[in-house]
Amino acid sequence: MAVEPISPEEARRRQQRGAVLVDVREPHERAAGMAEGALGVSLAELVQSPAQHLPEPGAEVLLICEGGARSHRCGEQLLQAGYRRVASVEGGTRAWAAGALPLVHPADDPDFYDRYSRHLRLPEVGEAGQRRLLQSRVAVVGAGGLGSPLAYYLAAAGVGTLAIADDDVVERSNLQRQILHAEGRIGMPKVESARQALLALNPGLRVEAVQERITSANVERFLHGADVVVDGGDNLPMRYLLNDACVKLRKPLVYGAIDRFNGQASVFDAGRHRGELPCYRCLFPEPPPPEFAPSCSDNGVLGVLPGVIGVLQATEVVKLLLDLGEPLSGRLLRFDALAMRFRETRVPADPDCVVCAPGREFPGYIDYARFCAG
Repeated sequence: MAVEPISPEEARRRQQRGAVLVDVREPHERAAGMAEGALGVSLAELVQSPAQHLPEPGAEVLLICEGGARSHRCGEQLLQAGYRRVASVEGGTRAWAAGALPLVHPADDPDFYDRYSRHLRLPEVGEAGQRRLLQSRVAVVGAGGLGSPLAYYLAAAGVGTLAIADDDVVERSNLQRQILHAEGRIGMPKVESARQALLALNPGLRVEAVQERITSANVERFLHGADVVVDGGDNLPMRYLLNDACVKLRKPLVYGAIDRFNGQASVFDAGRHRGELPCYRCLFPEPPPPEFAPSCSDNGVLGVLPGVIGVLQATEVVKLLLDLGEPLSGRLLRFDALAMRFRETRVPADPDCVVCAPGREFPGYIDYARFCAG
């Protein structure tokens, strides 16, 4: 006795005559769509206790998976368990969909299941993880070179609320690297240009366009409710301000910086892990002299470089939101575009850090422009 291979069309006909159709994929796979009328039971569950999910062994059982291989294996195990009329759908759900046979989703939200289908297929994300992204709020400072790619990918990934702060306007010289903006929006506030581009990509998101320079007076208001904060600017005083605020407010800060052909990225999470993980001041207790920290407008930058670093930052944000993998906390990742080489440096927590040392009270915000001017 062998598992009978059948076409999706034949499976549909038999299903309509009373055969039991079982989708043996994992739940995160079924979330992207399954054959109408099918039972959703993973392969492992089904073979462990078939009687719990199937009629008596003489009933006709049709099995379907993504491409046909798993359902065939499952069928062989059901035959060994005493089931006698077992068939596997050739081509699986892919062939079912290609044949225009009816598909259903676990909920009435076709945009969600279609748009994020590739995330839903990842067990590490799945439907629960994608819902978590949609409920998240990320605060991004800067809608320029770094802010553009990182915000674009966060919007594509389905981060539900993006708060973006920038007080600048779009200039033609931005377009060489700031991919959120376009020729027709020159002169427009960058946050409004960013809002239009992000909503054009994913209209279901909420984009909070904050046309302000973030200062000690408004930083806590801007960061309120944020799950993750991202430094997408090229401003040293802003960098120290964000670091201090994130330590005080116990929020992770995703850092990125670019210059000419080089970039770097890290995650500073000392606010939630005092004494264990560093903050930005543990790495740079004092700012370099102004002549050693020029901006992109002064020193130039390879147009694609912000894309590399910004995408690394977006990756770290998604990992933090989903609690996946190993973040760059305690590690500084350096990128040399000319050599196409990454190097990693360990960054320990400074036990005497003026901001994040264990037991140290927050010292208060300072005049960051004067501090960085030396």
